[in-house]
Amino acid sequence: MPNNDKPRLIPTGTCWCGCGREAGLGKFFAQGHDKIAESALIALKYEGSVPHFLHAHGYGPQHSVTLDAVEKAEWEECGECSTRPGYRGAPASIANHKRKYHSEQ
Repeated sequence: MPNNDKPRLIPTGTCWCGCGREAGLGKFFAQGHDKIAESALIALKYEGSVPHFLHAHGYGPQHSVTLDAVEKAEWEECGECSTRPGYRGAPASIANHKRKYHSEQ
């Protein structure tokens, strides 16, 4: 879902993690460097702790970040999982999950 309160970001051709490497056409990061940047920010702002990061944004056992993503950010929940909630993720992640765990082999 687009958020009109945020600026439109445009890839520059250089990795946004700050490493100086070239990023592919239309990409913000060299391969894998999005996770490096994410981890560095969590280290800087949240003591390297994902629980502190989640808590700072109002999430935790009492408020599911993955359910919010399903309800507000175009994530999906796998309806084929035997557990509830089922696996949650972006549409491409759900497709990979279903191929790996629910396809007839």
